[in-house]
Amino acid sequence: MAPVIEIITERATLGEGPHWDEATQTLYYVDIFGQTINKYIPSSGTHTKVKIDGGPVALVIPVEGTNNKFLVGIGRKLVVVTWDGVSEKVANIEELLEVENEPGFTNNRWNDGKADPTGRLWAGTMGPEPEIGKLEKEKGALYTLIGKNKVKTHLTKVSIANGLAWNVKLQKMYYIDSPRRTVDQYDYNIEKGEICNRKPIFNLDHHDIPGVPDGMTIDTNGNLWVAVFDGGRLLHIDPNTSELLTTITFPAKQITSAAFGGPNLDELYVTSAQLVVKGEKQPHPAGAVFRVTGTGAKGLPGVKVKL
Repeated sequence: MAPVIEIITERATLGEGPHWDEATQTLYYVDIFGQTINKYIPSSGTHTKVKIDGGPVALVIPVEGTNNKFLVGIGRKLVVVTWDGVSEKVANIEELLEVENEPGFTNNRWNDGKADPTGRLWAGTMGPEPEIGKLEKEKGALYTLIGKNKVKTHLTKVSIANGLAWNVKLQKMYYIDSPRRTVDQYDYNIEKGEICNRKPIFNLDHHDIPGVPDGMTIDTNGNLWVAVFDGGRLLHIDPNTSELLTTITFPAKQITSAAFGGPNLDELYVTSAQLVVKGEKQPHPAGAVFRVTGTGAKGLPGVKVKL
């Protein structure tokens, strides 16, 4: 049976960072340029959102031990937002830290982040992009959060920090720096939170795939699902053999990320964007969140961040 794709939300400008909260059966995601954090409850079809001032909103991850606090990236700041998931305003914003505030980097911003299986935040930045396709490359970095007010730098000269996934069994972390057009693998020390030995395990050029790799997730078989921005597809990849297993195409070009969810963790929630590129507007349903069923794969729930 071929996968079935449904449109489940209204259109965002730049939908990103889907996170499935298993305890509440809820999907969270952001609209980066719309500056909103979004909540979608599949059982009722309820979609709520709240706008946050201060810059692009790059990631939203529930904080462990709470039911209304979220770690959020705003511009170059990491903050904890208190939001009940319904109100049109947040109750509180607690600033934790700001990165890259030295000269030459002040127009950078957070782009993507996730908590690893231990609850440790990994998040990365990107350089200025005054218009799509005109990026100041190698100005970003990849960090982990130490405690609440400190970061550790793991990679520098990153252009667009993007997809993250972990295979604890194999002690591997998968990572995407979009303009490289590769999915990279690192040896991963879960106790120390350290990575080494970068190895590209999939190259879009070798498969003549248009666009760039963006966000991704991993299934219980250890295979990756990689969103392709400007390529209108999701790639199902075996990272051990570099084989492209399947491709799912979407009615939108700017596919940004994916997360498994649903009661059985066998539904893929896929975010997208409707950014104007070279004067070309993206038609409906670009910017919507899609639900994909019938893939035959199951995933893992999102991990809450430990502060």
